[in-house]
Amino acid sequence: MKKNNYHPPYTITPAIVHLVARVSEAVGRLVVLTDQSRALRLRRINRIRTIRGSLAIEGNTLSEAQITAIVEGKRVIAPPREIQEVRNALVAYDRFAQWNPEGAADLLEAHRILMAGLLDEPGAYRRGSVGVMAGGEVIHLAPPADRVLGLMTDLFRWLAASEEHPLITSSVFHYEFEFIHPFADGNGRMGRLWQSLILTRWKPLFADIPVESLVHEHQADYYQALQKSTDQTDSAPFIEFMLRMILDAVSTATPQVALQVTPQVKRLLQVLQGEMTREALQNALDLQDRKSFRERYLKPSLAEELIEMTIQDKPNSRLQHYRLTDKGQQWLHDCVGE
Repeated sequence: MKKNNYHPPYTITPAIVHLVARVSEAVGRLVVLTDQSRALRLRRINRIRTIRGSLAIEGNTLSEAQITAIVEGKRVIAPPREIQEVRNALVAYDRFAQWNPEGAADLLEAHRILMAGLLDEPGAYRRGSVGVMAGGEVIHLAPPADRVLGLMTDLFRWLAASEEHPLITSSVFHYEFEFIHPFADGNGRMGRLWQSLILTRWKPLFADIPVESLVHEHQADYYQALQKSTDQTDSAPFIEFMLRMILDAVSTATPQVALQVTPQVKRLLQVLQGEMTREALQNALDLQDRKSFRERYLKPSLAEELIEMTIQDKPNSRLQHYRLTDKGQQWLHDCVGE
């Protein structure tokens, strides 16, 4: 295999290190607190927000309500091209789990799906010159078409070999992709899609985190970060911007478990140290009524999976003890001090 000496220019700044740590902590919290049923309820909502955000950056005017109607097969009165963009995006995100972020063939297939019916040659690298316009001004002239294949090959090889954190490699890839602008159209939505794919291979929950929605809310800053990175020949400004967007997206996606916890459950979690018997817990809570303890304290804590039994298959064992789950420990860490 040909050795790849290509390395995109970027600097790991203290801000980047700090943001990576904060995102990683927030992701860990989200993994602990999000159970399967909550994830399923959130998935469709976030998928619609993701599609709306990414397409809105490119000028699509459809609202979340209209996109929801398209998902449900209802008739929507809107420009045909915008409806086609939404339908293409829905198909693309349904294929998300099948694609390898290090595979050029998968990238081309994703572009073919995203741009079907919108471009003469979807799924093929461009054959002509392209530039990024701001008003009537060219703010970025992409490399010549005859260099695209080589540049993309180098970029994929770097991605496959890089030992950087996925939060960094995904952001670098995103910037370099936009700089190369490998397609005649659809580069913005493809760059954002591929960053999400790289992140999803790191943590699957990123398939349902609407980062694109926040990028849309900060669209001017997005383009400014791209331009600043190009001017500096260093993608650090863009990396920092994307990490802030990812942190905000993950933080706002965290389920608010504290709102569902009763004062009785809160007290139980606070007194539970290590592994404790029912009698020890009742004594710690200064409770005499066994039935009240079971119904108001113990059962709700078990139902919310904030505590667990040490002997799962024998609930009534005289040797039974109770302990905090990871979810319960995280709840204490995040919510008790509020």
